[in-house]
Amino acid sequence: MARYLVTGGAGFIGSHLAETLLKHGEQVTVLDNFSTGKEENLHFVDKLSLPSGGFTLLKGDIRDLSSCHESCRGVDFVLHQAALGSVPRSIDDPLTTNEVNIQGTLNMLVAARDAKVKRLVYAASSSAYGDVPSAGIDETEVRPKVESQVPNPRSPYAVSKLAGEYYCRVFYKVYQLETISLRYFNVFGPRQDANSHYAAVIPKFISALLDDHPPTIYGDGEQSRDFTFIDNVVQANLNGCSAPPETSGSVFNIACGERTTLNTLYEDLCQIMDTKQEPHYASPRPGDVRHSLADISKAAGVLNYSPSVTTRAGLKQTAQWFVDNCSMKTI
Repeated sequence: MARYLVTGGAGFIGSHLAETLLKHGEQVTVLDNFSTGKEENLHFVDKLSLPSGGFTLLKGDIRDLSSCHESCRGVDFVLHQAALGSVPRSIDDPLTTNEVNIQGTLNMLVAARDAKVKRLVYAASSSAYGDVPSAGIDETEVRPKVESQVPNPRSPYAVSKLAGEYYCRVFYKVYQLETISLRYFNVFGPRQDANSHYAAVIPKFISALLDDHPPTIYGDGEQSRDFTFIDNVVQANLNGCSAPPETSGSVFNIACGERTTLNTLYEDLCQIMDTKQEPHYASPRPGDVRHSLADISKAAGVLNYSPSVTTRAGLKQTAQWFVDNCSMKTI
């Protein structure tokens, strides 16, 4: 039995990691300041029969080094998910994004090093790629993004997540702290917040359809993303903890390896939910990239990563969760 620290563990991704680890019989500490995380995301803890000390919840901020040190005591693995997400939020408030995502990550690396943690797995972001040439001559030809490409961040958020990757690599090379960075591609699933001003597209679409309101699509809707269901991200994190030491300092794409346009995504959700609202199209947002598609062969070969849930199956599960938890409708 190992002790895991999940930073941002009351958030969307972190709570799924904590739940899976506890169900596997591991010990879990969650560190969260509840600025975006929610206590209700941790209600599963009450339904589990846990041994004494099996779960610890610490309210603290990764910008506070002492909180990071406290949370790392006795920890074997750190799954560092805490961050301020959202490209638009970072454009509105780049200073706070920098403080949380860069200084906060540096604090966690220092605390993990000092506590002699075995490995830190870092939640990186596909936004680091920006619009590096992934598109061919026409839009039907979109090349997957590979880890060897030179990053080209287009927003403060992307810069902040890329800086975290570089810090992880440096802490491995300089201090021998084992680190792995996972570049997430558009993660979605149950517990994702639909009410935030900076909510991601899938919960926004589902929420609008449940409320019989037309959703907003920024641009022409033909921009595409590699949507990744939460279960696949959980698998990648656990595999990252058990990967061989020689993987340390490396970066891996975590996605499904298939792209979906926003128009197709919306049509699929309308079909799944048996409803239809004509979307409203608005001007493209600053900082957004046109296409995002991952090459996941490196993660498959090194981390034994294999997406277990397709995008379509994940959309069905996610829509059903929103119906069960946020609406009186059925699908």
